[in-house]
Amino acid sequence: MAPVVRALAHAPNIEAKVCVTAQHREMLDQVLVLFGIAPDFDLDLMKSGQGLTELTTGILIGMRETLNTWRPDLVLVHGDTTTALAASLAAFYEKVSVGHVEAGLRTNDIYAPWPEEMNRRVVSSIAEVHFAPTATAKANLINEGKSEQQVLVTGNTVIDSLLLVVKQLETDKVLAEQMMKKFSFLEAI
Repeated sequence: MAPVVRALAHAPNIEAKVCVTAQHREMLDQVLVLFGIAPDFDLDLMKSGQGLTELTTGILIGMRETLNTWRPDLVLVHGDTTTALAASLAAFYEKVSVGHVEAGLRTNDIYAPWPEEMNRRVVSSIAEVHFAPTATAKANLINEGKSEQQVLVTGNTVIDSLLLVVKQLETDKVLAEQMMKKFSFLEAI
C-alpha cells in the first residue's frame, strides 16, 4: 500500500491518514521506515498466541474508535488479510465507504489459501470501489456482479513498491548498504 499512501500524501485536495493494526508488526515497522510512512493511527493489536477471532475483534473495536475520531469519506483496505476484512466490516458498520486495493484475486477455493480467500470475498461484498491489479481480477469481480464502473484496473502495488525500492537503492548506495544490513527482506531484491 506504500505507493498509494505516498501518492495520496501528494494529491491536492485529499486529506489521507494511515491506520495500521500491526497484524505483522516486525514486517510492518520495516516497511514503514523504508517508505518513510508515519501512521496517524497505530492500533498495535498483535499479541503472542493470538488467534484470528481475537485479532478480528480488536480490529473491529479499534477501527470503530478510529472512525469516530476521524471520519473519512472512504476507507482503503489492501489485500486479503484479516486486517482488510475487519477494517472493511468496521467501516461498513460506521457507514463509511470502502475501496479495496488488490481486489478480485481468486482461487475459487475458500480454504486455499485460508483464511485469505474468504477474506477477499467478504471485502469484495462490502467494497464500493475495487482497484484490481489485473484484467483477470477485474473479470472475476464483474463475473461476481460488480459493475464496470466499480472496478478499475490499477496494476499491482507490490510491483510498484518493488520498483520504488529498487530506484531508491540504485540512486543511493549508502542507503543501499544501510538497508541491506537493517532489513533482511531486501536480500531477495
